[in-house]
Amino acid sequence: MTLSIIVPVYNMAGEGKLQFCLDSLLAQTVEDYEIIAVNDASMDDSLRILREYEARFPQKVRVITYEVNKRQGGAKNEGLRAAIGEWIGFVDSDDWLAPDFYEKLLQKAYETGADMVGCDYNLVDHHTMEVGRVVRNNNRDQTGVLDFEKHKRLFLRSGSMVIKIYKHSVIRENHLNFPEGIFYEDNCAGPLWSLYFTHFERVEEPLYYYYQHAVSTVHHITEEKCRDRMKAAELLYQECVKRGFGEHYREELEFRFTELYYAITLFSYLSGVKHPKLSFLRELRGGVERRFPDFQKNPYYRQYTGEVEKRMIALQAKSDLGFLLYYRFRQWVWALRGKKSA
Repeated sequence: MTLSIIVPVYNMAGEGKLQFCLDSLLAQTVEDYEIIAVNDASMDDSLRILREYEARFPQKVRVITYEVNKRQGGAKNEGLRAAIGEWIGFVDSDDWLAPDFYEKLLQKAYETGADMVGCDYNLVDHHTMEVGRVVRNNNRDQTGVLDFEKHKRLFLRSGSMVIKIYKHSVIRENHLNFPEGIFYEDNCAGPLWSLYFTHFERVEEPLYYYYQHAVSTVHHITEEKCRDRMKAAELLYQECVKRGFGEHYREELEFRFTELYYAITLFSYLSGVKHPKLSFLRELRGGVERRFPDFQKNPYYRQYTGEVEKRMIALQAKSDLGFLLYYRFRQWVWALRGKKSA
């Protein structure tokens, strides 16, 4: 078997989302592949739809199901355990692919000897095969045979996992998997996985269709999801240390931890949660300072963190309460300006 495509599915029966995804997978121009659809304890008609596709396409579709929700990471791990393909791909069940997505990625792998191949994705808000807003994933200075410098660049900005294919033998031999039971599992897996592959190539086309809608994970911020991102950062740190990468990539790990655990979580929490808690802000700051007390001196932090964010973070380092009051004042000013311009 050339390719195993793993599709985690949770409550995707509405609006034809699941069917559109599966139809795009069945329309792939590559021939020798399997679709492993993992029903992650859905409570709607997702399982019924999956069983219908399994019955109609028994040579292509396999369904795995269980009764306790494991989130996407757990579903992907179930798919990995069942997969028999030489290559592994992941697809979110509300997204879809160009018909030649896997053919082009596999062709690039065979031409170059790469063990990981990616492309770009495009953002759409309805079911269409017309290309929407293109989002570039990864850069040319991250491609080719992966030396130490390129591995550092990939660790810092590993890009989306669903727009890549991975050599299955690398995954098996290094016991690579996903955190289970949390959102943002790719925040941990993507950077860590990138360190084990030896040759990365790109197809310079937006072949993956990323569906943006109001109920997606990234558009609805809760404290629970913020805590899951914190857990993903902690797991990334722990796995890197356990696997011997802690010192080798210390500055890169410090920045990725700071960014995931603290900076991204801080500002998404403040902008997305109606009533932010001072206790949570203290917990965030305390957590990053315990791991990396001098994170503001990190060269990547200085390079990649915006100037406004750096000033806000420096303010919080002096006073959590002062920071929160200042941020709320800024929100009030922004809202007032918005009303005046409306």
